[in-house]
Amino acid sequence: MTCKNCVRHVESALRKRPGVAQVAVDLERGLAVVEHGDEVTASALCEVVADAGYQGVPSLVDPT
Repeated sequence: MTCKNCVRHVESALRKRPGVAQVAVDLERGLAVVEHGDEVTASALCEVVADAGYQGVPSLVDPT
């Protein structure tokens, strides 16, 4: 990602994915934080990011 438009593009793609509750993309850090239901996998989210034209690498963080 190189600009704010990239951020909007990634956020929009992730928000369209069923089961995604909330998305926050940080351009400077080059990462997206996605809150989602148990039915959504990190691999599926990376696929959404790839389909949008970007590279995603899963990094799981359990909020509990």
